[in-house]
Amino acid sequence: MAFRGIVAAMAALDLDSVQKVYNRYSGVYDFYFGKVFEEGRKKAIASLDCQGGEKVLEVGVGTGLSLPLYPAETEVYGIDISSDMLAKAKALKEERDLQNVKVLEVMNAQEMSFPDNYFDKVVAMYVATVVPDPVAFVNEVKRVCKPKGRIVLVNHFHNPKTLFGKVAKLFVPLSRMIGFHPNISLDRFTQETGVKVVSKAPVNLFKQWTVLVTENDATSSDESKPTTPVDKESN
Repeated sequence: MAFRGIVAAMAALDLDSVQKVYNRYSGVYDFYFGKVFEEGRKKAIASLDCQGGEKVLEVGVGTGLSLPLYPAETEVYGIDISSDMLAKAKALKEERDLQNVKVLEVMNAQEMSFPDNYFDKVVAMYVATVVPDPVAFVNEVKRVCKPKGRIVLVNHFHNPKTLFGKVAKLFVPLSRMIGFHPNISLDRFTQETGVKVVSKAPVNLFKQWTVLVTENDATSSDESKPTTPVDKESN
């Protein structure tokens, strides 16, 4: 059964519910999840191995907690489904004078407006279990990333053998309310999305989250989606 079948079998997420949940979270997100997820953010950006002149896309940039962690010589583009979360990211960009942050836009991670093969690297932290369709999300990430480009994902993956996993299973019927799928396993995720895992490392509280370093196996395409210019700064 594909993720679409899993989602249909439970209280399915949709973009509207995710957007509403994270708009509600925006005012308290940094307080509750800043320190808790800090190790994962640092590990993910270190795993990107950013180089000068590269374009890096962060999917699900949220309130921008990770933005100050990028090297100043790396161009950073951030998208999120929540306008309220992005408002905080934009305020942080101005406060820290992060001139390497070129774009912060409201955008659907499953249908981005960026051209094919546009980014050298892509990172998505705590996003794979938030999007309504993880397969469509990964396919879109592969599309906008250059072939052989590095893709780093950070996420909690369900393990029914652990106490944390047994508790998480109880939240499946509340997916729409809490804004994420709590029952996606790592094996299922890699099998159905086809991501090629280069390395993985446990992070955060009780080591219940995983940093996945992958290589984009998508082929180069000469065709790009029609899109508005993305090289200019967006505020």
